[in-house]
Amino acid sequence: MTDFLVHPASAPLRGVVRVPSDKSIGHRAVILGALAEGPCVLRRFSFGEDNVSTLACFGALGVRHEILEEAKGGRGGTIRVHGVGLFGLTAPRDGKPLDCGNSGTTMRLLSGLLAAQNFGSVLVGDASLSKRPMRRVLGPLRDRGAHCRGQQHPTKDDETAPIRIAPLIEGENLGPATLRLKVPSAQVKSAMLLSGLYAHGTTVVEEPTLSRDHTERMLEEAGVPLRRLGSIVMLDPAGWSGKIPAFELEVPGDLSAAAFVIVAGNIVPDSVLRVVDVGVNPTRTGALDVLRAMGGGAQVVPKGERGAEPVGTLEISSGLDAEGEGLTATPIGGELVARGIDEIPVLCVAAALAKGTTVIRDAQELRVKESDRLATMASVLRAFGVTARELPDGLEIDGRPGATLRAATVASEGDHRIAMSAALLALRADGPSRVRDVDCVATSFPGFAKMLCDLGARVEEVPSE
Repeated sequence: MTDFLVHPASAPLRGVVRVPSDKSIGHRAVILGALAEGPCVLRRFSFGEDNVSTLACFGALGVRHEILEEAKGGRGGTIRVHGVGLFGLTAPRDGKPLDCGNSGTTMRLLSGLLAAQNFGSVLVGDASLSKRPMRRVLGPLRDRGAHCRGQQHPTKDDETAPIRIAPLIEGENLGPATLRLKVPSAQVKSAMLLSGLYAHGTTVVEEPTLSRDHTERMLEEAGVPLRRLGSIVMLDPAGWSGKIPAFELEVPGDLSAAAFVIVAGNIVPDSVLRVVDVGVNPTRTGALDVLRAMGGGAQVVPKGERGAEPVGTLEISSGLDAEGEGLTATPIGGELVARGIDEIPVLCVAAALAKGTTVIRDAQELRVKESDRLATMASVLRAFGVTARELPDGLEIDGRPGATLRAATVASEGDHRIAMSAALLALRADGPSRVRDVDCVATSFPGFAKMLCDLGARVEEVPSE
């Protein structure tokens, strides 16, 4: 097990960064590539552990891939996925469970895809993933005729992994589905759309606000009969050939990873940074809007589209003056949360140094991530001397503009976004701070500590005590 030992920033952060490629798009590119008619080339593919879990699961389902170029310095690598067609997946080798690791996206999207197959499968994950609620996906799939169930959740009226999926028998098909979500969820929506590729009937998913739409964009690009109106998406496979053409894709940089660079640049006075080739899909830019409202953020320089995704360069200058002041609290809720749910922990870092009280609402989804991110971030903030109060669906954070925070030792709780957020808080502390158990950072941002060091910070990766 490894810890971060983070020293206070003694100088501005400067440099040009290329963050890991977008793992949300990477998951979906592997899935669509596996279902395509022939080989698909994915460039700048992230070899973070979550994307590797998806690759490994498809390998067990009979989909070969080759590594054409190894990942280097945040650029990702190049792989070729040998698509087997919509009906070409095979039963997992030796009947073994499919290991999703720590990746909720892998487990939930595969649940939708595998629910439509004529073979059975079992999805498992690590200890953290095995605690996460799965009924939100399994229930709607059962309603359309799938044979899937999870294990009873130990403390809630819900289901968790392992997920067991029985095959559809001869003559059985998934039926139409209309799902109205109370909470926006790209994973549930995507699972339903993937199952809808095989269904006899239309799939309709309606969200209260639009969640990230990478699946819809990719399906539309592949010629799948999809229609969208605001936060409603409809897939009707009637008359469709059922063929997904082979494709090539360069995966853009992950805006969720870039958010850590943006906040680092915003909280260390006089910093000037650039992040190149980042996906700026508007369903993902909630954090940018929040930071702009705080008086910080990043300027987006558009660079066109890559596949169906808009791409840009982010230009960042510190939101603080020489005295460490300049950011102002702003409310965070509603569609801003839907468009920036993964970035809430790092936005808490900005809130900790902003003038006034930041109130975060509508973020109850964060209680069922890799950790209870609301409770864990509140604990981390308090350890650094920041007052934070938990709400049922959010946090209240009393900012300390211009303050030097208290050096602390905090636990990541095995959550990559908590670990990285804590490391940024430590840049503004009055002495070295330790973030325990940071191996989890590799799930989304391999090389995070090195990146900070390249920009002028001092972050050591040390054995846990």
